[in-house]
Amino acid sequence: MIPRSPLRDRPPGTWPRPSAPAWAAATLTGLSVVLLTLVAAGWAPLTGWDASVAARAHETALARPGATHANRILTDWVWDPWTMRAVAAGVVLWLWGRGTVRLAMTVGGACLAAALAQQLLKAAVGRDRPVWPDPVDSAHFAAFPSGHAMTATVTCGLVVWLLHVFRVRRPVLVAAWAVAVVSVAGVGATRVWLGVHWPTDVVGGWLLGGLTVALAALTYDRAGRSARRDRPAGAAASGEPRAGS
Repeated sequence: MIPRSPLRDRPPGTWPRPSAPAWAAATLTGLSVVLLTLVAAGWAPLTGWDASVAARAHETALARPGATHANRILTDWVWDPWTMRAVAAGVVLWLWGRGTVRLAMTVGGACLAAALAQQLLKAAVGRDRPVWPDPVDSAHFAAFPSGHAMTATVTCGLVVWLLHVFRVRRPVLVAAWAVAVVSVAGVGATRVWLGVHWPTDVVGGWLLGGLTVALAALTYDRAGRSARRDRPAGAAASGEPRAGS
């Protein structure tokens, strides 16, 4: 007798639906791959758009030195990658101290993975930064993806995700979303304004940062389901918030 496939034994309508992090991860992966391919291939319409936007931004930066100085303060201090990493480190320590070890490891692992992926992609793509005869700022290493944009997206995204996990009150959540959006959009704008990145470097950083957050949430979600499934009946629940909360 030929054994029946377990796939056919599942009743209709009982397939597990993909979670929001799974949909987000799939979408962001596709967009990141497309953008990375076009940038690496030097697709003319995209590079032309990059050059046009960067040139206009640089002209504006030269014409408005006060705004340019403000952008340098924001990008070098408020939204600097090391500032973002310090915030992330503080969050990890706080999570570890309150006993939510799996959450702490998820956040810390996501930040480390993002930093590694960022450097590997910069080396692999090897994209040159914009060059100006009269620069208003300088930066090192390859251009794609923007480390400032990616790091801010990862840090802010993880903080907002954690607030959802802990089910904080709506006003706090709305305020956190507002700060996150302003920070992520703002740091990207400063990099183009200061002439150290092409616009698609920033978009790439946003996409890859968002992908990192989605994968972290998906990993935590699936690990939580596995832990609950394997927990003996009557065993005490851990101090971790429920995944998907």
